[in-house]
Amino acid sequence: MMRIRDRWPLLVLLTLPPPTFYRDILPILQQHCQSCHRVGEIAPIPFETYAQVKPFASAIRIATENRTMPPWFADPCCGHFANDPSLTREQIDTIAAWANAGAPAGNPSDAPPPVHWTKGWNIAKPDVVFQMPVAKRIPPSGDVPYQYIIIPTHFKEDRWVQMCEIRPSNRTVVHHAVAYIRPPNANWLRGAPIGTPFSADDLPTPALRRQAMWTTSDILLVYAPGSLPDQWPDRFAKLIPAGSDIVLQMHYTTHGRATEDRTSIGLVFSKKPPRKRVLTLQLTNDHFLIPPGDPDHRVEVHGSLPNDALLLSFFPHMHLRGKTFQYNIIEPGGGIKTLLYVHYNFFWQLSYRLAQPIPLKAGTILQAIATFDNSKNNPHNPDPDSAVTWGEQTWAEMMVGFFDVAVDPWMDKERFFIRNTQRIKN
Repeated sequence: MMRIRDRWPLLVLLTLPPPTFYRDILPILQQHCQSCHRVGEIAPIPFETYAQVKPFASAIRIATENRTMPPWFADPCCGHFANDPSLTREQIDTIAAWANAGAPAGNPSDAPPPVHWTKGWNIAKPDVVFQMPVAKRIPPSGDVPYQYIIIPTHFKEDRWVQMCEIRPSNRTVVHHAVAYIRPPNANWLRGAPIGTPFSADDLPTPALRRQAMWTTSDILLVYAPGSLPDQWPDRFAKLIPAGSDIVLQMHYTTHGRATEDRTSIGLVFSKKPPRKRVLTLQLTNDHFLIPPGDPDHRVEVHGSLPNDALLLSFFPHMHLRGKTFQYNIIEPGGGIKTLLYVHYNFFWQLSYRLAQPIPLKAGTILQAIATFDNSKNNPHNPDPDSAVTWGEQTWAEMMVGFFDVAVDPWMDKERFFIRNTQRIKN
């Protein structure tokens, strides 16, 4: 009688070697994690060496399997984004296999070359750095009104900025920062102190106090926890006219002990004359009331583009009750095309850069829709029993949809908002 083992081929199970840190894990960390997880950056733990990473192998496995890291909140339903750090299924499985195998190091010679990071910056080495001339002291408790710091650039000629980064010296107390470009002919905050932090309440006249909160000046950059610096494509740049000042608007929060901050701004100039000028615009609704206990309150705003533009990126901003934020195009006939849908996270306020910029014609209607969770089910809600309106502090709310567009180099923000009604009609 023929034996069974003679009738069937012998099966041999081949066990693949587990992934190793130097060959398999370090390239993933370099590409997706080290922009934050390195010494001096926003993440509390650096992931640059095997000794730093090994103790957190299981935590990294859980965070990547849950897709809580790397942080990314754009719904895959809509749009493709150049700065999406999300891991592939294969990368997640590789990390899991490595952690489950005991996080083997492997051969150091398998390591990829180290990434060259500019010390102290996430952009190339700045051509110029502006720092707050004096530090702002932050009390241990209470609300801190918005602070403004006017920093003269002393530029003798126009400067085109291709990269820009805002670097707080104390991230724990900086809720957000906005850098505005105040050209020499602007009246905004003329008469306010230069180089010294001040609030609207410190200004001597009612007119100056009103001016503090609203301006038509160009935005150089917005910073919030998790946001990226500006790094525009080649021949795209923002303009700082000769003789301009940078006006920093700083929103500070208190954390139980007295401290201070001295924020800096680094600029990298375009090496060639730009083909496109970048403008930061916004869709804002500041006339809303969120009822107490409402788990899904909707706030909407829309507007039409005055001129043709190339849509580049988005940056939504809300506070602790923020739930979702979306940008849409309202098409002729009333159809809706969603460009970005974000499951909002106040603690990671990311920017979203389109993989392929979208040409928009004058007259295109852009819409922003935000939802807010003012219920007890929101663990970050400061007071679910109170109605909420627009306000500076985090216990109030905001609804701002920043977005970046590229236009012809000669077109400044004022010209952009001059509508050619005949062209739009045609």
